[in-house]
Amino acid sequence: MTDREDDEDQSPVGAIGRVTVSIPPDGPGEVLVAVRGGTEAFAAWSRHPIPKHERVIVVDRTSARSVVVEQFPDP
Repeated sequence: MTDREDDEDQSPVGAIGRVTVSIPPDGPGEVLVAVRGGTEAFAAWSRHPIPKHERVIVVDRTSARSVVVEQFPDP
């Protein structure tokens, strides 16, 4: 396995998480995301505000500890 494949396997993109610090429209909040066999906290950005406790899906990773999320649709 190459470093790139390992990095892609451990990427949080596509993972479901929960907002732990509300995400405002003009700055980051925080989400807990299930990745790498555990749960990790990431700084989270979104185009729309997302309140605390909402479920989200990670749509992009901007750095090792920052992600872009969207609200996860209700079933």
